[in-house]
Amino acid sequence: MSEMLNYDFMQRALIAAFLVGTLCSVLSFFVVLKRLSFLGAGISHTALGGIAIGLVTEIDPVLTGSIFSVLTAMGVGYVSRAGKMSADTVIGIFYAAGMALGIALISAFEGYYPELFSLLFGNILSVSFRDLLLMGIVLLLALAFIVLFFKELLAICFDEEMAEAGGLPVGPLYMVLLAVIGLTVIVSIQLVGIVLVAALIVIPGAAALRISKNYRGMLALSLFFGLVGSIGGLVLSYFYPVPPGAAIVLILTLLFILTLVLNFFLEKKLQRRGSFEQR
Repeated sequence: MSEMLNYDFMQRALIAAFLVGTLCSVLSFFVVLKRLSFLGAGISHTALGGIAIGLVTEIDPVLTGSIFSVLTAMGVGYVSRAGKMSADTVIGIFYAAGMALGIALISAFEGYYPELFSLLFGNILSVSFRDLLLMGIVLLLALAFIVLFFKELLAICFDEEMAEAGGLPVGPLYMVLLAVIGLTVIVSIQLVGIVLVAALIVIPGAAALRISKNYRGMLALSLFFGLVGSIGGLVLSYFYPVPPGAAIVLILTLLFILTLVLNFFLEKKLQRRGSFEQR
């Protein structure tokens, strides 16, 4: 393990895994509670359109992808609320449109885009100081928003109509939450790529929900699972010939399966205790 830290690129990769793992696992808490799991996959694949715009125009694809992802996320929120459509339906439409735009642009403009492969499948070992700075800024913005409006966001996740009746600015808070998710998707692409980024935003919260007794516990467990998955996957990929992105998602999936098994045995134990007390 200490040998890993002798390399500058591994040091940057570990910092990136910590930053993105923290960011995604905290947001995963709200994504799972609000049932926005499909949004992560939708935005990540839609982001291909924004990234393609950057590649063909020779503008920083992270910048164009970020703008495109935020606009897409907020567009999903606006259309689903104003048009009274389910978020899944709107995400499905934007998902297909963004992918189609990305494929069309890359196909129409002839050229070689070496960055495309790493954006699709992730390349955490190429993380630069600039990338770390961007990840840190997004993490600080997300944490500041969540700390300031934690109770309000929790109320929206529980019962949006009740929260609105209570005078909370449901619409603006929901749109900002979607924008933060959009930015999170973009900074996470470097870690696991467009194809797998949704797992980082969904699995930590889903695993924590299986075995948590309250929402504070769920948030803490989501953070724990996210960090174990992201840092553990990077360490695993160092010692074994497995791509870091795939290793991260596989570890997160294993953790989710373990929580399912643990939840099953806990429920069985409670059922036996209940039947014993009835006797």
